[in-house]
Amino acid sequence: MPIKTLAPGIGVSGQVDAASIAAAKAAGFRTIINNRPDREEPGQLSSAELEAQARAAGFDYRHIPVAPGQYDDADIDRFCDAMGGCQGPALAFCKSGMRATSLWALSQAGKLPVDAILRQASACGYDLVPLIPQIEARAKRARD
Repeated sequence: MPIKTLAPGIGVSGQVDAASIAAAKAAGFRTIINNRPDREEPGQLSSAELEAQARAAGFDYRHIPVAPGQYDDADIDRFCDAMGGCQGPALAFCKSGMRATSLWALSQAGKLPVDAILRQASACGYDLVPLIPQIEARAKRARD
């Protein structure tokens, strides 16, 4: 499970397991944010199982499940709260890292320029061009 650093304090990845939790710990992460709904695919560990493993390894753990491409304001606000209240660097994950990256991008709307958000996501292999209207709308609301 490769971890991609989006910005200082936030990395993203695909699905984590016990081995990747240990790797995240060794890499200095202190919070795990799970963006996958339970039972999204057969054999996937439940959030409760992942939380137990993460907490046993000394992590703070947050579960903010979102469906692909469906990022409502409540989910984005929960992600913002998780990032603001986390104990040290956070690793956000989903199946591929795209939802975690999208939530991060939307959480940065109004804080970073849209082109900077897109560049950082692209550098990690995520194309967020389809999210531009939602990022811009959130940035406008933050300014108003």
